[in-house]
Amino acid sequence: MERLIIRGGNRLCGTVKISGAKNAVLPVIAATLLGQDRETCLDEVPNLDDVRTISELLRSLGVTVRHEPEHNKLFVDATTIENITAPYDLVRRMRASFLIMGPLLARLGRAKISLPGGCAIGTRPIDLHLKGLEALGAKISIGHGYIEATTPDGLKGAQIYLDFPSVGATENILMAASMAEGQTVIENPAQEPEIVDLANYLNLMGAKIRGAGTNVIKVDGAKKLIARDYTIIPDRIEAGTYMIAAAMTRGDVYIANAISEHLKPVIAKLKEAGVTVIEDVDGIRVVCDRRVRAVDIKTLPYPGFPTDMQAQFMAMLTVAEGTSVVTETVFENRFMHVDELRRMGARIKIDGRTSVVEGQTRLTGCQVKATDLRAGAAIVLAALVAEGETQVAYIHHIDRGYDNLVQKLVSIGADIKRVDC
Repeated sequence: MERLIIRGGNRLCGTVKISGAKNAVLPVIAATLLGQDRETCLDEVPNLDDVRTISELLRSLGVTVRHEPEHNKLFVDATTIENITAPYDLVRRMRASFLIMGPLLARLGRAKISLPGGCAIGTRPIDLHLKGLEALGAKISIGHGYIEATTPDGLKGAQIYLDFPSVGATENILMAASMAEGQTVIENPAQEPEIVDLANYLNLMGAKIRGAGTNVIKVDGAKKLIARDYTIIPDRIEAGTYMIAAAMTRGDVYIANAISEHLKPVIAKLKEAGVTVIEDVDGIRVVCDRRVRAVDIKTLPYPGFPTDMQAQFMAMLTVAEGTSVVTETVFENRFMHVDELRRMGARIKIDGRTSVVEGQTRLTGCQVKATDLRAGAAIVLAALVAEGETQVAYIHHIDRGYDNLVQKLVSIGADIKRVDC
C-alpha cells in the first residue's frame, strides 16, 4: 500500500500551476457521448484516477477513448455506442459515473446503470436526477442494484424545479434536455463554474442553452450534436488547497492558472484570517508572514463557501490564533477528517453539523489516513506544518482529485514523498 511521508516545517515559496478541474472534466467527458461525426479532443485534462475510471466506463460502452496524460489530453470517439449498461465494478468507484444516464437517454433512448458509489461523505441521493429525467419523459425502474431508463416517446422539454441545487442533477438534466424536443426550463439549478463549463461545451456542439450560472436555465433541444474540441477550466478546489498551504506555512506562493472569480468566498475568508491575497489575470499570489487568525465558515451551494474546501480550511484553523466555528450544511457526514486531525493534536469539538476549532500553536506528526478525497487534502495540509514526520495512508482517495500533488508540493519547497510500503 502506498503512503505519503511528510516532514513539516518548511515554508512554501514559488509558483504552482493549477490543472484542469476534476468537477468540470467528468461531466464534459460524459457529454462527449452526445457528440457525433468526429473524434473529440479535450485539453487540460488532469491526470486523475477519476478520469481513468470514467474513461474505462466509456470504453465499456464501446466508445474509443485515448488518454495522453503527459500532454493533458483525452481523445474520445463516440461515433458508435455499442452498449447501454454501466457495470457495478466501474460505477461503484465514482459517483460521477451516473452522469452518463442523461447523454445515453438523449442519444439512444435507453440506459442501464448500477447504483452509484463515491466518497462516503453523505447520502447524496440521486432522486433529483431521476425526477428531472422523468419530467423529460423517461420511464425509470430500479431493481437488482441497477437503474434502467427508457424514453418510449422520446424526450420532451419540461419545466423542472430542483428542490436543492444539485450539481449532478443539473448536469444530467442539461445533457438530456440538450437533445429533447422543445424547451426545457430548469429552476433552482446549481450555479457552479463547472455547470457553466458544461453548458459552454454543449453549446459548442450545437446545443442552445441560456442562463447557465444563474437561477434559471433554458434549453432549446437540438436534433443532433456534433463532436467538438474543448479546453477544461482550471480546478478552483485545487487552487484553494494550494492557497491554504501557502497561508498555513507562512509562505509566498503564486497559484498560476487560478481564476479568482471562482474563488471569491475562499479569498474573502483568507483575507479575514489576515492573509494577503493578490489577484491578477493569470493567477493568484498568496503571502502570509504570521499566524493566521480564527474565522468562522459556513458551507453553502455556490456562490457560497464550497463544501469541497471545508476540510482544508479546517486544517488551517487548527493552527489559527483563536477559536473558529465551522458549519457544514451541504453534506451530513463531512467531518470524517476531524478524528485524524485530532490524532495530530488538533482541538476540535463536533455538535451535529457544527465543529468548534480551538487553534493550537503546533501539531505533531503521526500515522493518519485519508478517509475521503478532501479529508485527505486536509491531512496533507496539516502535515506540512506538523512537527516531525507524518505518514498518510489510503492515499488513493487523494489521487481521485489532485493531479501530481507530490511533485507540485515539492516544487514549492515541501518535504513530501510517496512510498510503497
